[in-house]
Amino acid sequence: MTDTGLDDPLLFEFFNEIGIIEQLTRARLDAELPHGLTMSQFRVLNHFSRLGGEKSPAELARAFQVTKGAVTNAVQKLEAKGFVAITPDPSDGRGKRVRLTEQGRVARDDSIAALAPFFPVLLSAFDEKEFAAALPFLRRLRKFLDENRNVKRNP
Repeated sequence: MTDTGLDDPLLFEFFNEIGIIEQLTRARLDAELPHGLTMSQFRVLNHFSRLGGEKSPAELARAFQVTKGAVTNAVQKLEAKGFVAITPDPSDGRGKRVRLTEQGRVARDDSIAALAPFFPVLLSAFDEKEFAAALPFLRRLRKFLDENRNVKRNP
């Protein structure tokens, strides 16, 4: 039995904790992000800041595991703020390409800065070494799940 009082499988508990952490993080981000950004919009800015380049809305939807409509909505709002540029896809007359603008990079950096006051609060409760030690495992797990996102379960 675990500290929850339930006898749930280890992996269920593990991913349940990650899900709760994500919900709590989303609430904090939505409350503190500048420029009227939502977490979904911030994720697009962060994605481009980390990886650069251009992507179609369909590619972004696959990357975020959401519908193309959800991405299109976020991207249109970001374009209205000047944070991304949307251009026609030269290889597909109907398609679009999305890229981060310099204003978008600044908005992403502003967002990180807006969250910075909470970092010392976290570091007063947890040692920085704990976060550093968790990262290699979390990165390997993310990479594995990303590489296996289309693997179907057993029938």
